[in-house]
Amino acid sequence: MIVEQRIYVLHTGASLAEYLDAYENIGLPVQKPILGGFLGYFTTEFGRQNEINHFWAYTDLEDRRRRRAELAQNEQWQKCLAIIRPMIMTMENKIMYPTSFSPIRSLPVSVTDADTAFTTK
Repeated sequence: MIVEQRIYVLHTGASLAEYLDAYENIGLPVQKPILGGFLGYFTTEFGRQNEINHFWAYTDLEDRRRRRAELAQNEQWQKCLAIIRPMIMTMENKIMYPTSFSPIRSLPVSVTDADTAFTTK
């Protein structure tokens, strides 16, 4: 399994609320069934302002390539991109591999490791 971290920084004048609204209502409903493996979407409170981080899990790099190619062909996704791309100043992607002791190590995500954010005491 791999985890992709996508980091976007919006232009200073861009509206984070407008970006998130377009993404949540137009983009995410398209991405979830095509990409699968949605782990989460986060904004920053401290540090770099207007930063968005989202995380996606894939079986491997070929799975990611295939799914992202399918997404690129989707008309609804292209509609979302037309709205959100002009708001984005920088984009960065990281591919990460889980360690042997990571609570998330495989797909589907099923976590039973004690003392993690995924379990309760």
